[in-house]
Amino acid sequence: MRQRFYDTIADVLATDPRAALVLADIGPVGLGRGTAVAQRVVNVGIREQAMIGVASGLSMAGLRPFVHSYAPFLIERPYEQIKLDLSHQNQAAVLVSIGASLDAASEGRTHQSPADVALIGALPGWSAHTPGHPDEVEALVRAAAASHDSQYLRLSSQANPEPFPTDGAVRVLRDGRGPAVLAIGPALAQTLLAVEGLDVALAYTSTPLPLDAAGLARLMAGRKRLLVVEPYLEGTTAPEVMAALAGRPARVEFAGVQRAEVRRYGGPADHVRLHGLDAHGIRRRLAGS
Repeated sequence: MRQRFYDTIADVLATDPRAALVLADIGPVGLGRGTAVAQRVVNVGIREQAMIGVASGLSMAGLRPFVHSYAPFLIERPYEQIKLDLSHQNQAAVLVSIGASLDAASEGRTHQSPADVALIGALPGWSAHTPGHPDEVEALVRAAAASHDSQYLRLSSQANPEPFPTDGAVRVLRDGRGPAVLAIGPALAQTLLAVEGLDVALAYTSTPLPLDAAGLARLMAGRKRLLVVEPYLEGTTAPEVMAALAGRPARVEFAGVQRAEVRRYGGPADHVRLHGLDAHGIRRRLAGS
């Protein structure tokens, strides 16, 4: 996903004079070197708060800024600037992160940011996308370049077997008589393995914020139980899900990154397992244990 973003944003910068890219010493700093594009690629150094301020200024000047770094450096560290320089000033930008929740687990807690989508969701007017395939990344980046709103694109090193349209829909992948399972973004890969042989309904979306309320309501028609598998802090999607169900009587559960910190060394797969987000853990949640 990361490389697909770099390839796509390079093309967007070359073809769209409104596009700009703001970096903080992470990412393709050489984009557009020696061309007019270079004037629209700004590397502020290791100054993440300034990165957001620069993006706000570019937006005020009529440009469409993309801002890129690891999730904790893009969302958590400059959160006040996102709140004030962008949201409060009614300026729009596209924040594109790498690292996701556990992708950089081997780098330690400094590079883990499972609460990023929850933080963005606390601000007005933002949408959040969690693509599950590199093809979805390209489609989302091109759509974001052509729009004028504030968006958060959360890239991951994990990927699903195949891409799906990035229209924001809750897309039913298989029907079943049992409970419904909604997999968000790259969480689908392990969810597919978890539901093998089970009589459940499985749906997917790459846009948890705003959630396709009508699509979720259709998925839950006649069903009394829903498991949401989310690749970030457990319960982040709860407000959107509860609003979509609008008081329908249903047992709703969430499988996501646990709030308790996992203080163990290991790579992404190890931490996914420890948080119960591998196929075995998801299947165990479906079994009710």
